[in-house]
Amino acid sequence: MKILLCGDVSGRSGREVLQQNIKKYRSLVDFIVVNVDNAAHGFGITPTMVRDILSWGADALTGGNHLTDQKEIFPILTSEKRLIKPANTSDKIPGSGILETQLFDGRKVVVIHLLGQKNMPMIGDNPFIYMREILNKYKLGVNASAIIVDFHAEVSSEKVALGHFLDGKVSAVVGTHTHIPTADWRILEHGTAYQTDLGMIGDYDSVIGMKKDVCVERFISGYASGHLTPAMGKGTFFGLLVELNDKTGLAINMNFVKHESL
Repeated sequence: MKILLCGDVSGRSGREVLQQNIKKYRSLVDFIVVNVDNAAHGFGITPTMVRDILSWGADALTGGNHLTDQKEIFPILTSEKRLIKPANTSDKIPGSGILETQLFDGRKVVVIHLLGQKNMPMIGDNPFIYMREILNKYKLGVNASAIIVDFHAEVSSEKVALGHFLDGKVSAVVGTHTHIPTADWRILEHGTAYQTDLGMIGDYDSVIGMKKDVCVERFISGYASGHLTPAMGKGTFFGLLVELNDKTGLAINMNFVKHESL
């Protein structure tokens, strides 16, 4: 099985470069996961954007701490199972943090979306304890052909620790949220594909997706006269392409992918 894992889509630039590249991979891979936490002007996602990205070829959409910023998203969190909230957050947020789906040939894919505990504005329950319990239900190579974990977290050490904690138990653990692609993509000791952060899909001539001037002013003065708005230049697509062993569900190959906007 081949899976494509896509980083945080940020604003219009991110949506445009995602659309350009997701179609290229659709015929080459079995499953595509896209993080959409910043798709709508940098803050959450709208129902229309959910439908658009799914129509382009995504199989699962993960969010994060901004998922509910656009209040019209609440009904679709219930109705669209492919849009996944962080699983270890409040039950008051509608929807599910786990997606179970079957490919046309019967292989079962499980996507689990988690939120970190450290320095996050939306507080989640302990993701380690949550995963220890949930993996009593899902067994890689037994009742799941692939288990994919999107860990939306601020602190790199927490992401690395979760990767090692889940090594050999899931197919892939990838970090999102910090918008900077890390150069540590690798297959861990027991066969789990790992990367601390997939990086942003959007305009990198920015401060993690937002226009530079206001962000710089905030760091200089402690405040800014303007609001944060997404950078609108050419976007860059970042993702991770992972190939799994069909018997074990563990990683056998992986490649970091990067494409500039056309």
